[in-house]
Amino acid sequence: MIEVHNVQKSFDGNQVLKGINCTFETGKCNLLLGGSGTGKSVLLQCIVGLMQPDLGSITFDGTMFSNNKVQIRQEIRRKIGMLFQGSALFDSMTVYENVEFPLKMLTPEMSRQERRDRVEFCLKRVGLENAGTKMPSEISGGMKKRVGIARAIAPNCTYLFCDEPNSGLDPLTSIKIDELIHEITHEYGITTVVVTHDMNSVIEIGDHIIFLYKGQKLWDGNKDEILNAQVPELKEFIFSSSLVRAAKKVDDETEGGLAAATTDEAINI
Repeated sequence: MIEVHNVQKSFDGNQVLKGINCTFETGKCNLLLGGSGTGKSVLLQCIVGLMQPDLGSITFDGTMFSNNKVQIRQEIRRKIGMLFQGSALFDSMTVYENVEFPLKMLTPEMSRQERRDRVEFCLKRVGLENAGTKMPSEISGGMKKRVGIARAIAPNCTYLFCDEPNSGLDPLTSIKIDELIHEITHEYGITTVVVTHDMNSVIEIGDHIIFLYKGQKLWDGNKDEILNAQVPELKEFIFSSSLVRAAKKVDDETEGGLAAATTDEAINI
C-alpha cells in the first residue's frame, strides 16, 4: 500500500498539487484519472522520487519514502517497476538485453543463468518468448509496451507504475495491454498505479480510481461506481466520451427494464 499525505508541489509560484491525500491499494490497479494539466504526472513523479514534494509525505507499506535517508529511499526504489509512456527501450539493445538491464543494475548478485531464467520467464509472461533477439525497431508499438512491462517486473517489483500505457496504441492493442497489466497486478499482488485519461481503461481495469482536477483530488471509488458519481467536474470529464454516454444509457435502460419487470411481477402476485 502506498499512502500520500497532504502532498503539495509548485513551479514558479504556480501550485500544481494542492494538498493531495490518497491511498493506492495493494493487489489492485489504482488509476490516476484526469485531463491534461491536472497534476497526474507530477504526482506520479513525486511518488517514485523523481521530484521532491514541497510539503507532505509519501509512505510505502508504512515506511516513509519522502524525506527519509538515502539508503532507505534506494531500498524502496529497488522494489519499483516503471512502464514509461513511450516504453523508453534502449534502441541499441535487443529485447532480451532491455529486459535484462535492470537485473544487472539492481541485482548484481544474480548469476548469468539466473538472469537468463528470469528474462525468459518475463518475456514468456507477456507473450514475447520468441522475440528476445529482435531490436526495438523491429517490433510493433504494442510489443514495445509488453517489453516495457517485462522489463518493469523483471526485478520482482512490489510496486508498478505505468504512465499512459495505452498512448499511441490502437483500441484492440490498448485493451490487451490493460488486460496484461490487470492480470499481472492480481497474479503477483503488486500495488499498481496507472496514470491515464482513457475512460476505456477505467471501465476495463479500474479497481480503484482517483480523480484529479486542477491539482486536487475530487473523487475516489471504483469502476462500478464512477458512472453514477455526482461530482460535476468528474461527470463532465466522463461523459465527454460518446462511448461512455452510450454505455450509461444502456445501463440505465437495463435497470429501468428490470425495475418495471419487478413491479409487474409484484402486481401479478
